Amino acid sequence: MSNYLKQIEQLVELQKVDDRIHLIRKDLTNAPKEIEKLKADFQAAEKERIYISDKLEQLKEQEKRLNLDIDDDESRIKKSRGKLMQVGNSREYQAMMREMDSMEKMNRDREAAKKRLAEELLSQESIFAEAETRYASLKENLEDKEAGLPERMEKAQDELKNLDERRREAGRDIPLPVLSRYEFIRERLEYPVIVPVFSGICNGCNISIPPQSYIELQKGRQILSCPNCQRLIYWSEHFRAEN
Repeated sequence: MSNYLKQIEQLVELQKVDDRIHLIRKDLTNAPKEIEKLKADFQAAEKERIYISDKLEQLKEQEKRLNLDIDDDESRIKKSRGKLMQVGNSREYQAMMREMDSMEKMNRDREAAKKRLAEELLSQESIFAEAETRYASLKENLEDKEAGLPERMEKAQDELKNLDERRREAGRDIPLPVLSRYEFIRERLEYPVIVPVFSGICNGCNISIPPQSYIELQKGRQILSCPNCQRLIYWSEHFRAEN
């Protein structure tokens, strides 16, 4: 293997370690944020659950009042029918009939309202069941994540320590000027730092590199950078040919 290819191979290995370090540090940053997001979702689910529960109680109270009103009017209508035969004159008879018709109409309206209320209750009970399931799921998830956070953070920190050692080992044989160039780019660009070029396309920015740069890259004499994104690049076929 040429000195050039060996340096590229070492840089790629260093990049693998840095990629893992990048992911762990990202996880260390995001883990508390994930829990805060879960808390917000849980609190929203709890509010929704309470709101629907209160609405159900109100609907049940309305249903109870309707039933009492219907029963009360039915009792009054029954009593009025019993008194109807005791009426002494036509005027009083007609007045009682109008009153009974009015109560019967009101009860029909109440029965219709009761039917609509029953449908609304059924709908809200279904919504409440879904809200309860969502609430329970979020509660369990939040409790698990909160309980596991310390261990998750500790494991991440331990792995970072191991990776720092691997990083020192991976960069040990890379010439200082090349390593310094790698570090310079790593501090200024998003990952990755070194990427392959397939068919003249930089795998970092997905833009074609100039033909002359591509020719130089294929020669494999020096480490080049992509003119577009400034990442270090290598020709993918070099390693395929080696294998």
